Amino acid sequence: MTTAPREELRSLIVLLTVIFLMIAGFGLVIPLLPFFAKAFDAPAWQVTLLFSAFSFGQFLGEPFWGRLSDRIGRKPVLIITITAVAASYAALAFAPNIAVAFAIRFATGVFAGNISTLQGAMADITPPEKRAGRMGIMGAAFSAGFTTGPAIGGLLAQPSRGALGFQLPLLVAAGFALASAIAVVAFVRESRPEPSTRRPHRPRIEGLKEAWAHPVISRILLISFIVVVGFAGIEATYGLWTQARFGWGPRQIGLAFMGIGLLGAFCQGYLSGRLVRRWGEPVTLTAGLMLMGLGLVVQGLSPTWPVAILGFALVCIGQSICFPNLTALISRAAPPDRQGEMLGLNMSGMALARIGGPVLAGELFSVVAPGAPFAVAALLILPGLWFAGQVRKRVHLVA
Repeated sequence: MTTAPREELRSLIVLLTVIFLMIAGFGLVIPLLPFFAKAFDAPAWQVTLLFSAFSFGQFLGEPFWGRLSDRIGRKPVLIITITAVAASYAALAFAPNIAVAFAIRFATGVFAGNISTLQGAMADITPPEKRAGRMGIMGAAFSAGFTTGPAIGGLLAQPSRGALGFQLPLLVAAGFALASAIAVVAFVRESRPEPSTRRPHRPRIEGLKEAWAHPVISRILLISFIVVVGFAGIEATYGLWTQARFGWGPRQIGLAFMGIGLLGAFCQGYLSGRLVRRWGEPVTLTAGLMLMGLGLVVQGLSPTWPVAILGFALVCIGQSICFPNLTALISRAAPPDRQGEMLGLNMSGMALARIGGPVLAGELFSVVAPGAPFAVAALLILPGLWFAGQVRKRVHLVA
């Protein structure tokens, strides 16, 4: 369903505000997790399991919330999930031990599995020809949230106080999520299109079979999974790696994420849409994957922190022009009343990758070398590039 230009702009602004507030809370927590876990004397493998617990919950939540939003609407699903995320951040602030923290992170992941619902809402109000650009703008709102959140978290955290030193930033993250939920209640209008004929509810396996049979969607799912396995491992061990390599703490990590977030906001809000209009989604997707691979190599081999930041920036640029196109290609290929389901499957696959990726990276970090996760992530870009070539061949056949 598309809307008149003025109504479309209003809906876009409201959605972007909701995304910014929600991701600011999420971004505030992520860089602090390794230090939060170490406050409980957790070894490296338990630190990475905090990321995997969240991702396992997200793996279960994404397709459920995506399908439910197709059935009952985007707005009620967003209200339920974002409110629950706010409560979970508050609970994590008072976790007495690492085991309880694992359980809370799992529950947070279940309710944070609403990204496909937000993507579906964005696709609902956007004409097909504008979706890659709009997904880039949506990505810019994500990046803006990641810019704000880590900077605030790094300034508020007090690692010297142990677990108590992370209570204030976690409560602030809960406040961001709560503000996002209030914005949904007050300003978001239902955007789900009414299907011309109501399709009966079907088992999840049927949607998965449909996705795997599709010549474009199936390959997009594979690219997302393969690339995110490596990227999630880097995300989970980055704090440990910079601490071991350069002696960084929460403040330096927060400032680095803030700078990279600003770069990501520019790339997704300005660069991605223009590249797509010039070259198309498949070519832009391939270029993004190549930049990610180059950045991972530079980071892994960096002799100093400025070189590491350069590699981080290359990965950020590549990711910023890669992932919006994955989403846009799925939204264009899926039927209107299956968009939430197909986007949910993609997010679920990425969540599955985020379960195994941190575990693998934690073992590589501890057993092989601190830089080993970068090498594996760079190698995983290669099959992603092959599948991107397959997408390029097939996308015009189903347009």
